[in-house]
Amino acid sequence: MFEPKCRCSTKAGVPRIMIVGRGSERGSAAREHISSAHSSCEVTFLSADATTVEGATHIAAEAERILDGVDILVSTTAADTRPELFANIPTDDIARIFNQLALPCMYLASEIVPHMTARKTGVIINVASDAAKTATPGEAVIGAAKAAIVMFSRTLAIEAKRNGIRVNVLTPSLVAGTGSTERITSDGFSAKLFAKAAQQAHLGVPDSEDLAALAVFLASPAARRLTGQAISVNGGISAA
Repeated sequence: MFEPKCRCSTKAGVPRIMIVGRGSERGSAAREHISSAHSSCEVTFLSADATTVEGATHIAAEAERILDGVDILVSTTAADTRPELFANIPTDDIARIFNQLALPCMYLASEIVPHMTARKTGVIINVASDAAKTATPGEAVIGAAKAAIVMFSRTLAIEAKRNGIRVNVLTPSLVAGTGSTERITSDGFSAKLFAKAAQQAHLGVPDSEDLAALAVFLASPAARRLTGQAISVNGGISAA
């Protein structure tokens, strides 16, 4: 759920965090980093795959057990793909890309919202991207998946508000210092695309701390009246 660099949640007093991911090495490194920096925070890493129903069910059950209830769910996904013109994407890759990006937050919410509903409280923060709002060459499938996350989140916010559950979406563009950004800016079409985008970020390309700070605010009582919003964090790349 959190990049190893993101420390805002523990500074804000979160006593327990569960990090979930498919990569055991990165997940364990994140756990060690947060644990060493904040000894008062109990950090658990669970190696699991939220792109499947079975994986999401396992994640929710373990989170409820280990954390004694999930108060805040942060869902962020990545596919093993890079922006590419639609004409160059094989037809049999479309469903895989879309499902990897769009479905995990829905699967996890489906499993966790009933528990939040029973407690009459909860915060869900999904991470999509500005591709959900702005038509960008090379992001036809990615943009469709991210738009699905945004509309899902906004609709869930309206449905769940009566039970004290708030749902919002972060929609970044480039995020400096992350593995995903390194992968898409290394070469090829996507490198040219995002090099131009970075030139428009006159306030600076955001890093993971910028995203973490906003996530902490959205999860806190300071945002208790805020739900159903999709908030761009992009340094001025666009005003979508």
